Amino acid sequence: MLNILLVTFPFFALVLAGYVAAHRRMLPIEAIPGLNGFVLFFALPCMLYRFGSTTPIAALLDAAVAGVYLLCALVMVAFAVVMTMNSRIRWNDASLGALVAAFPNSGFMGVPLLVALLGPAAAGPTILTMLVDMVITSSLCVALSRLDEGEGHGRAAMVDAGKKALKGVAANPMPWAILLGAVASFYQFRLPGPVEKTTWLLADAASPVALFTIGAVLARSQIQSSHPMPVGDFLPVALMKLLLHPLLVLAVGTAARQLGLPLDPFALTVMVLVAALPSASNVSLLAERLGADNGRIARIILVTTVAAFFSFSGAVTLLT
Repeated sequence: MLNILLVTFPFFALVLAGYVAAHRRMLPIEAIPGLNGFVLFFALPCMLYRFGSTTPIAALLDAAVAGVYLLCALVMVAFAVVMTMNSRIRWNDASLGALVAAFPNSGFMGVPLLVALLGPAAAGPTILTMLVDMVITSSLCVALSRLDEGEGHGRAAMVDAGKKALKGVAANPMPWAILLGAVASFYQFRLPGPVEKTTWLLADAASPVALFTIGAVLARSQIQSSHPMPVGDFLPVALMKLLLHPLLVLAVGTAARQLGLPLDPFALTVMVLVAALPSASNVSLLAERLGADNGRIARIILVTTVAAFFSFSGAVTLLT
């Protein structure tokens, strides 16, 4: 356990550093979008391309991993929506809450952390689960969030929102970086020396800046949404993310293996640990854009990020 904490501590310490910097205004709140832009459009795509191009193509096209993980994501979304909708929490808030229950922070935190813990072989399954969440889980939740827009027009609004969500995916550089990395892996292509060195430098910057940015985003969300809220509005969803999600992936993956699905045991371990990660921090920005209760989403992300230091480390101890 101590050896695992020695690996995970620096990752969570960087999140804490970003939180403190923004909360104490050592980092201006206005600078956070710039950090986000650097990570999203430069550093993280380079990191994903590097891992994709150096990972065997079979690991990036594993249908068993994608199928099991997608099934679990759909179950999590459905369960979270059903369990949280009430007279105050309607489709918009319930759907975005379901997204933070099913979408781990696999991009900003998961890839570098799991590679550090399990080695380069963990990159393939982690990237594949992230692709499922970015393309399918996010698009589904955005579409569901529009169901209470205008009586009698919910279905049309959902279709329109689904189209906009897919356009958003197409404008996101991360799926394209994964795709280009997979193509490079298939053809065993390498970038020209100076270009590769530049790309690798940006990739090296992704992990520390992304983790620092997570903390800053959490601090900003807490500063901007300080209104009181019942614990029951956010704590159950946080528990779903940290406990139910990894247990569901483990149960479904184990059952699939017993039924003969060619799911590699190492890949299943990676998938369970991905599910044990805290909620994706970028859902807070999405909630703000869609007019959902961003204070609730921010609280869920904050609780899962703080608690994951212990729960994630415990999961690693049990599974490895």
